[in-house]
Amino acid sequence: MDKIRSNTFISKKMSYCLRHNPQKYGLKLDEYGFVDLDKFLLAMNQMHHFKPKLTEMRIREIMHDSKKERFEIKNGKICALYGHSIPGIIKRKEAQPPDVLYHGTAHRFLKSILEEGLLPMSRQYVHLSTDIEMAESVGKRRDPNPVILLIDAKKAFADGIKFYVGNDEVWLCDHVPSKYLKIR
Repeated sequence: MDKIRSNTFISKKMSYCLRHNPQKYGLKLDEYGFVDLDKFLLAMNQMHHFKPKLTEMRIREIMHDSKKERFEIKNGKICALYGHSIPGIIKRKEAQPPDVLYHGTAHRFLKSILEEGLLPMSRQYVHLSTDIEMAESVGKRRDPNPVILLIDAKKAFADGIKFYVGNDEVWLCDHVPSKYLKIR
């Protein structure tokens, strides 16, 4: 397996563990979604029998080479930055978002979104993009020609809607009422 495919495979396994099923690996995330890095490495290597063994250096290489900022290592701990579906809310840093954010979605969901707003569905938060290209990329997972929604994040924030930092390209929100949405 070439290095790029191998890194993608490892990144997907890391995401599954840290976002969706840490208990399968015998791990428990803290309230901010972090777990001890050494325990994480041990669990990943025991579960997947990586050859060579997964190391902190390899994880940092995967993080560096990725187009998206998905993980954070800090103070001997690791976490996924967004995308969690595990029970309980992972606490995130509340912050003022950019004035406009974007969300890509399938046409079949548009009627519901325009009625109810953006909801987190099976995730803990609604994921919003800082640019149109990212929103299109996300939307294309479910529709080859997705609808791009513009979110008036400035107005929503001023009205008391809470936004959280996911990473440089992804912002998170509990719910975006439809009055802050406009079709691009």
